[in-house]
Amino acid sequence: MSDHDCIFSKPLIKALMVSLSLVSCYDKGVKDDTNASQEVVSWTTGRDQTKLLTRSVINMGPADDNNISVVIDTTETLQTIDGFGYTLTGGSACLIRDMDAVSRAALLKELFDCTESGLCVSYLRLSIGASDLSKSVFSYCDLPGDAEDPGLENFSLSQDTSDVIPVLKEILAIRQDIKIMASPWSAPLWMKSNRSSIGGSLLKKHYKTYARYFVKYIQEMGKRGIKVDAVTVQNEPLHGGNNPSMVMTASEQAEFVRDHLGPEFQSNGITTKIIIYDHNCDRVDYPKLVLADAGARQYVEGSAFHLYGGDINALTEMHMTHPDKKLYFTEQWTGGNSSFGQDFIWHIKNIMIGSTRNWSTVALEWNLANDPTFGPHTPGGCNLCLGAITIDGNSYQRNVSYYIIGQMTKAVTAGSVRIGSTWLESLPNVAFVRPDGKKVLVVLNESLGPRKICVRFGSRAFNATLGPGSASTYVWK
Repeated sequence: MSDHDCIFSKPLIKALMVSLSLVSCYDKGVKDDTNASQEVVSWTTGRDQTKLLTRSVINMGPADDNNISVVIDTTETLQTIDGFGYTLTGGSACLIRDMDAVSRAALLKELFDCTESGLCVSYLRLSIGASDLSKSVFSYCDLPGDAEDPGLENFSLSQDTSDVIPVLKEILAIRQDIKIMASPWSAPLWMKSNRSSIGGSLLKKHYKTYARYFVKYIQEMGKRGIKVDAVTVQNEPLHGGNNPSMVMTASEQAEFVRDHLGPEFQSNGITTKIIIYDHNCDRVDYPKLVLADAGARQYVEGSAFHLYGGDINALTEMHMTHPDKKLYFTEQWTGGNSSFGQDFIWHIKNIMIGSTRNWSTVALEWNLANDPTFGPHTPGGCNLCLGAITIDGNSYQRNVSYYIIGQMTKAVTAGSVRIGSTWLESLPNVAFVRPDGKKVLVVLNESLGPRKICVRFGSRAFNATLGPGSASTYVWK
């Protein structure tokens, strides 16, 4: 099927007929490689948690035609992957920073190291100023009363120097190549129409100053050895009810990027990518409208999405409209009131597999860490957001999004390229070829029973069994 088709639209019976057709499964993909390894390494996580990124090895063998076929096509090369990871919220950084040095080093090594025991997280998102999962609301230029500071003389990263920046430096010591995106939840209050941390919009008289605010943030982070690869213009610009938050319409965002943010980046030699939208899949009209403005479009690298509303196939719609612009999936939360199995299956299908099959270069879960009470958070901020880990003093437990991201990061390295694979409604999957030439297949069994698959590529194959409600990641040369 065409990669531009909606991936969840084919009925099950048709998908199975395609996969089991009499056409040779060996027509596509890699040629014979007599030096190729016969081993296939896999990592598996199940909804019942009896397997949690459990490693195993199977061998290549004759194709079993009684199994459901998944055909890998290495000749169909699609988007390049930038990475998978989380948002390092201020609250997450605070909890990590408060651990003793030995415990903190062990946790960060587990999350970011790429040896066999590490999760190998490859992408992080930060908040510019506070997010709702910070201990308090702040910006980098807070002023009393009715004061204004158009020259940003009071700009300071001091709120981040106690936790976010030190933790980032420790992470960068483990892996220097991790990519970092930053997103504002709100402009400083004196720049806003309601002078409140909740809602309101950016006053036009402060557009230029706010663009310089981004520039100063990137420059100051750079002075501390932290390269910001990309920024989104505004987190959830259509949701003004969070604390903090700020509303920004599509036309306002186009004007801000076109006349202020883009030119300020250009004149200051800032190479950080500008990403628009950063909100739900149900309003694809928003990024389309921004990119319809040629003046804004010249500065925009791509669009970012969440999936609290809409359908993940909106990313393919966006790709078809602007194939020259990248796509990013930047946030999806897991809740403390949800079940492991329910969240694991939904997120693997829709976010990890779904977003990448719909052209996303990045797939991020929400917060990295919380405490046992789902804190810290601002007054009115999310009080049920479950981090990838729950930190209690110097100890921690791994939660569902640890395994959701790990199902990708254990094998799909940054720089991997998505390749073709047979789409099956019953077995959602996505395939990649890594920079080292190894192939990766991530496949989910949504059913209540085990499913047997035959993975075919060129004239080689291997057979595997997926347990009910489980996802497996296969890697081979």
